[in-house]
Amino acid sequence: MLSPEGLVAAAAVLMGLALLAWRLWAGRLEVPGDVGEEEEEEEEEGIPFMAEEGSGHCRLLCKPSALAQHLVRSLGRSAALRGGRWLWPCWPRLQMLWQLLQPPEPEPVVARELLQLSDAGLVALDWLVGPWGAAGGGGGVSSPVLLLIPNAAGKVTGGLLQLGLRALERGFIPVIFNRRGHNGCPLTTPRLQPFGDPGDLREAVTYLRCRHPCASLLAVSEGSGSGLLLAYLGESGSSSRLAAAACLSPIFRGRDWFEARMPWLYEWPLLLHLKQGLSRYAGALAEVVDTDRLLGSRSLRELEETLFCRTRTPHSWESYWERNEPLRDADEAAVPVLCLCSADDPVRGPPARSLPRELFRSSPYFFLLLTPHGGHCGFPRRGPGRCWAHEAVLEYFRAMAEFLRTEERRKGLPRPRRWGGHPVEPPVFTWQRSYTR
Repeated sequence: MLSPEGLVAAAAVLMGLALLAWRLWAGRLEVPGDVGEEEEEEEEEGIPFMAEEGSGHCRLLCKPSALAQHLVRSLGRSAALRGGRWLWPCWPRLQMLWQLLQPPEPEPVVARELLQLSDAGLVALDWLVGPWGAAGGGGGVSSPVLLLIPNAAGKVTGGLLQLGLRALERGFIPVIFNRRGHNGCPLTTPRLQPFGDPGDLREAVTYLRCRHPCASLLAVSEGSGSGLLLAYLGESGSSSRLAAAACLSPIFRGRDWFEARMPWLYEWPLLLHLKQGLSRYAGALAEVVDTDRLLGSRSLRELEETLFCRTRTPHSWESYWERNEPLRDADEAAVPVLCLCSADDPVRGPPARSLPRELFRSSPYFFLLLTPHGGHCGFPRRGPGRCWAHEAVLEYFRAMAEFLRTEERRKGLPRPRRWGGHPVEPPVFTWQRSYTR
């Protein structure tokens, strides 16, 4: 039986399909990917991979380096970037709806762990143990741990779960990070996590390092959840404890994204998802925010502003984003980050305004893999897996491991972030306790 959220989402899909059919019949549907001459010229920047349709025409924009050359060779050999002639990638809005509604295949088995933070708040870590039960899948003691970060609304999509299952098959240890009050995580303090505040994520990463001291730590974020990962990498610098990271369809400019008009077929399901979660804690949140205004919000921006700016100790919208912009400390990042983006992403917006190309040109740590068609977190392909970006991310992590091992052998010195093996220094862990259920 469908939940109220599922019914609304299904109704939105039917209305969207009807609208798209009418516009196609009327001949008034824009061809996705059609861009102005200025954007078209910008999209030609970078290193090309393929000359085919589908996932082809991918280009890698980055600062020249030995690591960049290695990634070009590795990704260029990957079958994930080989597309064929197929119409589905040309409909990004339908991809977006499918991404929000599709169930994972097979249904994963999850073991939840509740972690108590320094202020007595809780975050939930969902360990994917596979569709085989607790005894199947997974890697050994030194297998890499893959931290999966959902979008900012806490919606764990079928695509994110599918990525976790693919990683589990490859020997990774996947775990989903759920923010306070999201996805069934209890809210024990009248405080939720702002868009770009990495404090809770930092404590969770430190805990993972303590629990898996011999494993490398990796992270992947989806959509607006990338704001949290990018903020964490910039704020932590070389102390992030991560070996590599990747972002699927990231939102780089948080304030611009909230202030721009998002597709209502995307915004309303997420808004309803957030309101359902917040309504469980209306009594506790009433101490700090106007819950009637909060639950009556008609946009993600109005909800975000009510939740974090119109509190008992109010802050301006401008000062909120001074502390929460994802790229505010991007110059301090010291971990390789692969950002997979599509030029026709209907959620992020036009590439000319929403992609910080100068960051990828100047920083040796940021890599932009840009494709003309892929929608928002969709990147569809025919055959098993359905999303070629998942294979590209896992290939990127494999290439990073290979590159780091080669560098270690060449220099003859141990690296602080090892890909397996014992770390140079023991991790620091200061919690009194954590809760498990």
